[in-house]
Amino acid sequence: MITGSNSGIGKATAIGLAKMGASVVMVCRDQIKGEAAMAEVKAKSGNESVTLMLADLSSQKSIHQLAKDFADTYQHLHVLVNNAGVHLAKRSVTVDGIETTFAVNHLSYFLLTNLLLGVLKSSAPARIVNVSSKAHYRGHINFDDLQGEKRYSGFRAYSQSKLANILFTYELAKRLIGTGVTANCLHPGVVATNLWRNNSGVLGLILRIFSPLMQSPEKGARTSIYLASSPEVGGISGKYFVKETEVRSSRESYDESISQRLWRLSAELTRLNTNSDVRH
Repeated sequence: MITGSNSGIGKATAIGLAKMGASVVMVCRDQIKGEAAMAEVKAKSGNESVTLMLADLSSQKSIHQLAKDFADTYQHLHVLVNNAGVHLAKRSVTVDGIETTFAVNHLSYFLLTNLLLGVLKSSAPARIVNVSSKAHYRGHINFDDLQGEKRYSGFRAYSQSKLANILFTYELAKRLIGTGVTANCLHPGVVATNLWRNNSGVLGLILRIFSPLMQSPEKGARTSIYLASSPEVGGISGKYFVKETEVRSSRESYDESISQRLWRLSAELTRLNTNSDVRH
């Protein structure tokens, strides 16, 4: 399963894994765009085992429905790629009243993954791949203003959410020890995708100027595909990768007190009881 797969890195990841013969579930928000992307993935991969599921990952109700629809349709899930993301210049809130960048970029990863943990564990060996960003090095989890209500910056919100992806991955990996399910995260590179489409002003101008210098979604998807499929990382968990290579993430990303606090708060914001998960 690949979220945010109607364009960019997500679609390129779907094509790459489908070419390997995988049965791919593409998660998209828009049916028309999703069906067009699915047709493209099938055509470019030569693999007809590609299906589409619709979900608005800014809505917790929609995420719950997605998990239910998947469980009603499939018995196994060997790879979950959390890829969907947004970068918003102006602050907005979701239907659940949560700041949108934090909701889509972090809480959707957290909620969907936890809802699918049962099928992932029963399908072991299985892998969880979380797409983060090098921007996390500039990120800080501001528990006093987590949703940018006091002071909002699009880049600050994005960087915080990408750090949250890594903290979530590391905490998740610890909770999954002994289950046969691994969790890793990655920086895909600076990629020309639709992620930046909502930016205007100076940032939007800069991105438009430099977009020809950004790497293609196909190159950006390589590390996601590697973590999802390579035997080399079959037993590796709780790591951060760039260009298919394990590297050190930011100092704050290794602070267990922060990752555990973020986990508890994420569970509260998604009204999810994760206390039953065995902590090793």
